[in-house]
Amino acid sequence: MLDYEEQLWADGYEHVAGLDEAGRGCLAGPVVAAAVVMPPHVEIPAIQDSKSISEEKRRAAREQIEERAVTYDIARCTPAEIDDLNILQAALTAMRRAAGNCDPAPDFLLVDGNQWSRSLTDAPWPYETVVQGDATSQSIAAASILAKTERDALMRTLHDKHPEYGWNSNVGYPTQKHYDALAEHGATPHHRQSFTLSRD
Repeated sequence: MLDYEEQLWADGYEHVAGLDEAGRGCLAGPVVAAAVVMPPHVEIPAIQDSKSISEEKRRAAREQIEERAVTYDIARCTPAEIDDLNILQAALTAMRRAAGNCDPAPDFLLVDGNQWSRSLTDAPWPYETVVQGDATSQSIAAASILAKTERDALMRTLHDKHPEYGWNSNVGYPTQKHYDALAEHGATPHHRQSFTLSRD
């Protein structure tokens, strides 16, 4: 999980930030991104791809990340921003916000996926995109854990105000219960109006 980071540290980069996001495929709620700079040469076995570990293990890993990270930040783009920008640009914007808020500032970014584009986001940092990076880079995996735990907690809080949509379990993703509630109750201000909110 440190191969990418070790190469960058050997090349002289000190603050290598992993970036990932959560919630791109949801019908409701923000897209949330995190940037995490871990200390060099420290491998933490609890940090794994957030999708591959249980909720309990994600919470425990988050505690270790927050305790041991050199710096980290969590940022979001609202449903209105998603509707305005489109979901890809909103995810990239949230990642850029998270990286920009880190102190000390990153000097290199490892970005999950293959969509990050300097031409689209005018990013000031050198970067490398890593397909399935949350499974191969500790820094990206740490970011995936922070983004997912943050977003899941937010959606469960919103569930208390809108229990009919089942956000305590689906956290905004398109499930049958979510679609059924949309058909019966309509959309909330937390829904992404640019998304297809029905199965019809």
